Amino acid sequence: MKYIVVKRVNVCYHTRKKYICPCAADITKGRKHMSHKLKVGIIGATGFVGQRFVALLDQHPWFSCSAVAASPRSAGKTYSEAVEGRWKIDAPMPEYVKKMTVFGLDRLDEFLDEVDFVFCAVDMPKDQIREFEETIARREVPVVSNNSAHRTTPDVPMIIPEINPEHSAVIDYQKKRLGTQRGFIAVKPNCSIQSYVPALHPLKDFGIQKLIVSTYQAISGAGKTFSDWPEMVNNLIPYIGGEEEKSEQEPLKIWGSIRNNQIIPTSSPIISAQCYRVAVFEGHTAAVSVLFEKKPSIEEIRSRWSEFEGEAVRLALPSAPNPFLKYVEENDRPQPMLDSSFEKGMGITIGRLRKDNIFDYKFVCLSHNTLRGAAGGGVLTAELLTKYGYIRPR
Repeated sequence: MKYIVVKRVNVCYHTRKKYICPCAADITKGRKHMSHKLKVGIIGATGFVGQRFVALLDQHPWFSCSAVAASPRSAGKTYSEAVEGRWKIDAPMPEYVKKMTVFGLDRLDEFLDEVDFVFCAVDMPKDQIREFEETIARREVPVVSNNSAHRTTPDVPMIIPEINPEHSAVIDYQKKRLGTQRGFIAVKPNCSIQSYVPALHPLKDFGIQKLIVSTYQAISGAGKTFSDWPEMVNNLIPYIGGEEEKSEQEPLKIWGSIRNNQIIPTSSPIISAQCYRVAVFEGHTAAVSVLFEKKPSIEEIRSRWSEFEGEAVRLALPSAPNPFLKYVEENDRPQPMLDSSFEKGMGITIGRLRKDNIFDYKFVCLSHNTLRGAAGGGVLTAELLTKYGYIRPR
């Protein structure tokens, strides 16, 4: 793989401060980014998010799935045998993975020998995930995690590439703590906040003071379909364990800053969240009410949304949606069935912007939870870290 290394001076959208992305790898426009593909391992490959990773890596221009790992019940089987009767996503199972033998986690060293970096989407208790992901990083294999275990770890970046790419700089401090040369952990945020945080980000310099958000989350966010969760048909559950805490705290880290070798969450806005599981297969909807310090006009808000681009588009990352944000005019939009696949499931759809009787404005947002909110967000983050030079061949 060949890189042209340069210093990229960027400007944070809402603070207007300049920052340099360390180890930033840029490429002359029009020239191929790499001479061969990076070898990727997927841990938790048989689950819903793991299946999304498998499908997204099929014919990816930069990455190639070289190894898959899963629980003991799948270990030793071919991938097609391991997921027989359990393939849950709408894309067909790629031919390249069907005959791969699934590694068990008791063969971790053999699995890691096959890859340059891993996507991790395991189902374990959080304390075990923390230890497991750090073990992989200490063996000099970068981890891009779909799990929540390290989202509050101060030197682990939690990245939405269009919003806080500068947080990748904390990886250098994390590697010093871990004692590694190339191994580290980066995480993607909770799937539901990626519906509304992108819509709020271009408005940050108006001073967002308070935010009330209700999320209406699809059953695929729990790894389920209607066939294996029939009690969700025609139903709504007004509780999802841990989701409200994540919705109130994770945006503050995303909007935080790096100080003293770690990411310090911002103290504002104050966020109040309620999270519901609803009878929708894919697509997380958020209803948002927001109070500003300097109240913008509706026209200014709409203009910010239409003009926002973000680092992922500027870097021409393969999975970057362009546009990232789309406003729909119809009063009955966005809808999961009509809008969750916008920009191949990687874009955010916004609608119903109007005045609020208590706060300043209210609006509705929608994102695809297993693409933008899970595996697709992980792939886009890996593309960003590859472009910046953090992920590279062994």
